[in-house]
Amino acid sequence: MRIYMQTLYSPEQPLRFYHLHLQPDLLGGWTLVRETGLQGSRGRITREYFEQREAAEERLIERRDSQLSRGYRVVFREGTPLGTD
Repeated sequence: MRIYMQTLYSPEQPLRFYHLHLQPDLLGGWTLVRETGLQGSRGRITREYFEQREAAEERLIERRDSQLSRGYRVVFREGTPLGTD
Protein backbone atom coordinates (compact mmCIF):
# COMPACT_ATOMS: atom_id res chain seq x y z
CA MET A 1 0.00 0.00 0.00
CA ARG A 2 1.33 3.44 -0.93
CA ILE A 3 -0.03 6.97 -0.40
CA TYR A 4 1.61 10.12 -1.78
CA MET A 5 0.39 13.52 -0.56
CA GLN A 6 1.30 17.16 -1.22
CA THR A 7 0.40 20.54 0.17
CA LEU A 8 -1.57 22.90 -2.03
CA TYR A 9 0.40 25.36 -4.14
CA SER A 10 0.94 28.77 -2.62
CA PRO A 11 3.38 31.46 -3.87
CA GLU A 12 4.45 32.11 -0.25
CA GLN A 13 5.15 28.46 0.64
CA PRO A 14 7.12 25.81 -1.24
CA LEU A 15 5.32 22.56 -2.05
CA ARG A 16 5.83 19.85 0.56
CA PHE A 17 5.31 16.11 0.14
CA TYR A 18 4.48 13.23 2.48
CA HIS A 19 4.90 9.68 1.20
CA LEU A 20 3.69 6.59 3.11
CA HIS A 21 4.69 3.13 1.93
CA LEU A 22 3.84 -0.19 3.57
CA GLN A 23 6.07 -3.15 2.71
CA PRO A 24 6.63 -6.68 4.02
CA ASP A 25 10.00 -7.59 5.48
CA LEU A 26 11.87 -10.89 5.14
CA LEU A 27 10.94 -12.10 8.64
CA GLY A 28 7.17 -11.93 8.21
CA GLY A 29 6.74 -8.45 9.69
CA TRP A 30 5.80 -5.16 8.06
CA THR A 31 7.57 -1.83 7.68
CA LEU A 32 5.87 1.55 7.35
CA VAL A 33 8.22 3.88 5.48
CA ARG A 34 7.52 7.62 5.72
CA GLU A 35 9.31 10.16 3.55
CA THR A 36 8.71 13.88 4.04
CA GLY A 37 10.25 17.06 2.69
CA LEU A 38 10.15 19.86 0.16
CA GLN A 39 9.06 18.92 -3.36
CA GLY A 40 12.15 18.33 -5.48
CA SER A 41 14.43 17.55 -2.53
CA ARG A 42 15.53 14.24 -1.01
CA GLY A 43 13.37 14.37 2.05
CA ARG A 44 13.67 12.66 5.42
CA ILE A 45 12.98 8.92 5.72
CA THR A 46 11.59 7.25 8.86
CA ARG A 47 10.77 3.57 9.30
CA GLU A 48 8.44 1.88 11.80
CA TYR A 49 8.38 -1.90 12.22
CA PHE A 50 5.28 -3.99 13.01
CA GLU A 51 4.74 -7.70 13.54
CA GLN A 52 1.18 -7.63 12.15
CA ARG A 53 -0.03 -6.07 8.91
CA GLU A 54 -3.22 -4.82 10.57
CA ALA A 55 -1.22 -2.76 13.09
CA ALA A 56 0.93 -1.31 10.30
CA GLU A 57 -2.15 -0.37 8.27
CA GLU A 58 -3.77 1.28 11.29
CA ARG A 59 -0.64 3.43 11.78
CA LEU A 60 -0.57 4.29 8.06
CA ILE A 61 -4.21 5.47 8.23
CA GLU A 62 -3.45 7.48 11.41
CA ARG A 63 -0.49 9.18 9.70
CA ARG A 64 -2.55 9.88 6.58
CA ASP A 65 -5.41 11.41 8.57
CA SER A 66 -2.98 13.52 10.59
CA GLN A 67 -1.46 14.99 7.43
CA LEU A 68 -4.87 15.56 5.84
CA SER A 69 -5.82 17.67 8.86
CA ARG A 70 -2.62 19.71 8.31
CA GLY A 71 -3.58 20.66 4.75
CA TYR A 72 -2.05 17.87 2.68
CA ARG A 73 -4.03 16.32 -0.18
CA VAL A 74 -3.75 12.78 -1.54
CA VAL A 75 -2.19 12.88 -5.02
CA PHE A 76 -1.61 9.16 -5.55
CA ARG A 77 -2.84 6.01 -3.81
CA GLU A 78 -2.02 2.38 -4.61
CA GLY A 79 -3.34 -0.78 -2.96
CA THR A 80 -6.20 -1.38 -0.56
CA PRO A 81 -6.15 -1.95 3.18
CA LEU A 82 -7.24 -5.29 4.59
CA GLY A 83 -10.98 -5.79 4.94
CA THR A 84 -11.96 -3.47 2.07
CA ASP A 85 -12.85 -4.53 -1.46
